[in-house]
Amino acid sequence: MNSVGIDVPKRKSMIAVMRPSGEEGVSPIENQHTDGELSLLRGLPRETCVVMESTGNYHLPVAWLLNASGFYVSVVSAALAHDYGNNLRRAKTDKKEAIKLANDGLDHWLTLPRYIPEKDT
Repeated sequence: MNSVGIDVPKRKSMIAVMRPSGEEGVSPIENQHTDGELSLLRGLPRETCVVMESTGNYHLPVAWLLNASGFYVSVVSAALAHDYGNNLRRAKTDKKEAIKLANDGLDHWLTLPRYIPEKDT
């Protein structure tokens, strides 16, 4: 199973893809928060786990889009990531945070909670 880590600040995301062996599948890249810009992920198998840290509301459109595309998406809190042994707040760059999230996906994919979008009310 591949794992994708996405660090989602305000206007763009840093995406890292890790192979089951722990090697980078794709060098971390920066993308805008648009459907077209996330097309990199469409070539990955649907068994890919996507992990992102909850960052206010910035992650919601990206999580919704990837979930709707059939990916297993997990949105984790910084506290949960810290419990895994990786305090993401110590990372100095979005690139490092994306790689750490992808590695968490590889290490903990059986126990990561699935993102379930809220229904419109």
